[in-house]
Amino acid sequence: MGHMVELKVVRGDITRQDVDAVVNAANNRMRGGGGVDGAIHRAGGPEVLADCIRRFPDGLATGDAGWTTAGSMPARWVIHTVGPNYSAGERDRSLLTSCYRRSLEVADELGARTVAFPLISAGIYGWPKEDAIAAAVETIAAADTTVQEARLVAFDQATFELIRSAVGQAQ
Repeated sequence: MGHMVELKVVRGDITRQDVDAVVNAANNRMRGGGGVDGAIHRAGGPEVLADCIRRFPDGLATGDAGWTTAGSMPARWVIHTVGPNYSAGERDRSLLTSCYRRSLEVADELGARTVAFPLISAGIYGWPKEDAIAAAVETIAAADTTVQEARLVAFDQATFELIRSAVGQAQ
């Protein structure tokens, strides 16, 4: 513990990242959904859903995280975390930062050294993008973790530029 995590910004598809664990922005039901969640379930195949059903029979609380197999993805594990739904009135920022902190704690339990994160809650959950990025960068940078590399994966160029700028300012 106690070393700095190397924070990398990547533009691309989170399901194709060759890392120990990819983080899924899940919903409370943990049965798949839209956005990143749907993409991860499609790419990982039915094993991911089967593992979700087995490990999370009652779903997962907002701000918490847990893991499953990554199925057919290059990663070994999926760390599922449930971000707050800003559009539905869940505006507590500590729930958002908890997603990153808990995901890294789960990564430590698994022995994962490389982890790829999406921008949690910034899609259909409507968290304002600049603050979603700030929450991610601040929390990952401050984490006491054995993870060596955390990737923030942006699907589009505009988001990639925003994250890269925020990471640059944080260093």
